[in-house]
Amino acid sequence: MGGISIWQLLIIAVIVVLLFGTKKLRNLGGDLGSAIKGFKNAVGDEKDSVDTDPAHKVEKNSDTLADDSSTTAQEASKSKESQKEKS
Repeated sequence: MGGISIWQLLIIAVIVVLLFGTKKLRNLGGDLGSAIKGFKNAVGDEKDSVDTDPAHKVEKNSDTLADDSSTTAQEASKSKESQKEKS
């Protein structure tokens, strides 16, 4: 009449395990845990990085962009070198 009993939940759990398998469910649980952990870290980082000086934020962003572009250039040169070695 109302609510789900423990036996009904157990039957549902057995059906889910039979359909998906334990390995896939374990991977799904790990992925879900990683996603939640990443979300919490991102929210915590956002709270920590809140700054009252807007000019300071612009400097941080421009430094980050410069770092990202130099990293991308380094990766591109490494991939070109590895392609030359393969030839």
